[in-house]
Amino acid sequence: MSKAIANPDLPQPPSGKYPAKAHVKRVARWIAENGGPKSGVIYLEGQSTKMTEDDDQANHFRQRRHFYYVSGCDLPDCYFAYDIASERSTLWIPPVDPEYVMWAGMPLLPKEAVARYDIDEVYTTDELKDGGASIANLISKQQTIVMTIKDRADLAVFHVDKLKQHQPEIDFEWARKAVEACRVVKDEHEIAMIRHANIVSSYAHEQILASVKRAKNERELNAVFVMHCHANGCREQAYGCICASGTNASTLHYVHNDMPLKGRLNLLIDAGCEYNCYCSDITRTFPLTEDGKFTKESQETYDLVLLMQGECMKMIKAGVQWEDVHYKAHVVAAEGLRSLGILQKELSTDEILKSKVTTRFFPHGLGHYLGMDTHDVGGNANYEDEDEMFRYLRVRGTLPANSVVTNEPGIYFRRFPFEQELKDGLWDGVVDQEVLARYWSVGGVRIEDDIWVKEDGCENLTTVKSDVQYIEAMVSGSA
Repeated sequence: MSKAIANPDLPQPPSGKYPAKAHVKRVARWIAENGGPKSGVIYLEGQSTKMTEDDDQANHFRQRRHFYYVSGCDLPDCYFAYDIASERSTLWIPPVDPEYVMWAGMPLLPKEAVARYDIDEVYTTDELKDGGASIANLISKQQTIVMTIKDRADLAVFHVDKLKQHQPEIDFEWARKAVEACRVVKDEHEIAMIRHANIVSSYAHEQILASVKRAKNERELNAVFVMHCHANGCREQAYGCICASGTNASTLHYVHNDMPLKGRLNLLIDAGCEYNCYCSDITRTFPLTEDGKFTKESQETYDLVLLMQGECMKMIKAGVQWEDVHYKAHVVAAEGLRSLGILQKELSTDEILKSKVTTRFFPHGLGHYLGMDTHDVGGNANYEDEDEMFRYLRVRGTLPANSVVTNEPGIYFRRFPFEQELKDGLWDGVVDQEVLARYWSVGGVRIEDDIWVKEDGCENLTTVKSDVQYIEAMVSGSA
C-alpha cells in the first residue's frame, strides 16, 4: 500500500473567512422577496454535544448545515441570531468551564471567535438567556418575529416567560425554506471549498489506482482513500465509502467493503472527502485483472458509461432542464445496449425507452446537487413519480448558474429482481438473455464527476482522469 504522506504539490486550500454575513443577508432577502416578513430575528441552534449511550465519550460531531451556512461556526453547543433590521449577527459560544479545560484544554474565547468567524458580536451561552446579550433583549428592540428551524420544544432556551411581554410571533418555515433555496447557488468561496475537496479526493483516488496490484481486500483500498484524504487536510468523509468488487458493484449503495478481490473483474469505488463542511463525490471503476486490462465485456460497459457521461456533459449549463439531461443518458444507454446485443437489435430507440427496460440497467438518477451535503438541498425530488425513469432523480427542474451537480451515469447487471422478471417473460422480445449472460460478472460500472454549472456551459471540478488508457496504465503500473 502507498504511504500516507501529505503531498506538497497539491494546491493550497482557500483562505479567508467563511462569508457568513453575505449568506444570512441572502437568506433574509429571499424571505422578504418571497412573501415573508421583512424584519425580525432569524434564530438557529447549532448541533449540541451528544454522549454515546453507556459511555462517557461524545458522539462524532457534525455541525448542522443550515447553522453553518449563516454563521460559519464549526463548534458544538452554539446559538446564532440575526437582526434583519440592523443587519447584525450574534453568536453565542460555550463559556470557559474549568472541568472541561482540565480534560480538553481552553475553548475558543469570544474575542478569538470574532477574529475567526464572519460575525458582528460573540458572547458566551450563559449570556443567552439573561442580560443585555440575551435573545429577549434582542427581540425587545425591534419587531418581534422570530424565524427558527428548530422544533417548538427547543424554544425553552428563549425563556419564554420573559418573552411574553414582547409577544413574539414565532415561525418555523421561512428560515428553513430560505436557507435551502439559497444553498443551491454557490458563491466563489463555496466553489473554492468544493474544488479543494475534489482535488484531495481525486489525489486519493489516484493513490487507490496505484495500489490495486498490492491489495487483497476491498477494505484495504477503502483505507487507502481515507488515509490520503486525512494526510492532506481532509479528515472528514462526505459519506460512507462504497468499495465494491465484482458483482458487488451492482448494489448501488454497497456498504460491506470487506470482500476479497481475487477472482473479481472490476472494482467500483465511490468516495469523497469533505473540506470545511463542503463535499466531493467521485466514482471510478477499474479492472482487477492480472494484466490490469478490462475484459471485453467490462470495457464495452465502461465505454458506454463514459459515452453517457460525455453526452450529458455537453448539455450541462445554466437553464437546462435536468430531466432532459437525465433522459439523454437513457437514450445513449438504450442505443448502446442495443448495439452490444443485450437489447434486441430490431427494436427502435423509442420502443426501448417506452418499455422502461433501461431502468433495469440504469435505475438511479443522473446526479444530484452537491454542497454542504453530498445529496444537497434544493433538488425538489419527487419519489412518488409514477414514471420510474424519473422516480429516483434527485434534481428536478432547471439548473441555476453557480450550482454544483454530479454527473454520474452507470450501467449495472443486477440479478435481483431482473433474473426473475426474465424468467417470468416480462422482457421477452426486448432482452437477449444469451448475450446478457456474458455480462453478469461485470457487476456494475459508474463514473462520477462534480460539475460547476455556468451560464454558457460547465466546469468539471474533479481532476482524476477516467479515460480507459489512463485507468489501465495506473492499475498496471505503467503510468
